[in-house]
Amino acid sequence: QVQLVESGGGLVQAGGSLRLSCAASGRTFSTAAMGWFRRSPGKEREFVAAIMRSGSSTYYADSVKGRFTISRDNAKNTVYLQMNSLKPEDTAVYYCAASRFKTIVELATTTEADYWGQGTQVTVSS
Repeated sequence: QVQLVESGGGLVQAGGSLRLSCAASGRTFSTAAMGWFRRSPGKEREFVAAIMRSGSSTYYADSVKGRFTISRDNAKNTVYLQMNSLKPEDTAVYYCAASRFKTIVELATTTEADYWGQGTQVTVSS
């Protein structure tokens, strides 16, 4: 089992920045891809960004490309999402996810993962 705990959410004005963290514990060596998803009220869960275990490959949703950056520190078992130039439409609960076998593209297209965090709220005011 892998446990994921997100932190770093909050309230920020449009144009501002936030950095989300996802601390993983347990059998972390069993995970391949990790990613971030988000869900806004009344909407389906949406893929945001993903990164392979090596950190060499990343994948982003078009809506965040150029504004968000995903990274990971395997020594700390932590994945980060740096969010810049935030917009009101980025408001959502952000979830960290991990997959044992999926690639980052598969994680993005299926929006399914083996492990999920509890979520952290990000609110962007206009």
